[in-house]
Amino acid sequence: QVQLVESGGGSVQAGGSLRLSCAASGYTDCMGWFRQAPGKEREGVAGFDIDGTTNYADSVKGRFTISKDNAKNTLYLQMNSLKTEDTAMYYCAATTICRLRVGIRVGDFYYWGQGTQVTVSS
Repeated sequence: QVQLVESGGGSVQAGGSLRLSCAASGYTDCMGWFRQAPGKEREGVAGFDIDGTTNYADSVKGRFTISKDNAKNTLYLQMNSLKTEDTAMYYCAATTICRLRVGIRVGDFYYWGQGTQVTVSS
């Protein structure tokens, strides 16, 4: 059984930075960050596979960085140059079947955290 607990969300002004953390237990070789804004579908933000594969949504490339500390079994999302459109609930997720080379797809991930809110103001 995989358990995921996110932290690090908060409120920040546009141009600022935040780092999200996801403390994990269980199988976590393939993980990702997703977000969902009010009235919108959940979307993939960044993905990380144990073989080093990473994938990013076009909207966050060059601004967000996904990484993992295997010793702590913790996934991170460093978010820089935040924009108001980055405002959303951010979720950590894990899966046993990694298809990150295809995309960061909600349907590929089985295990989900409870989410952490990120609010970016202008």
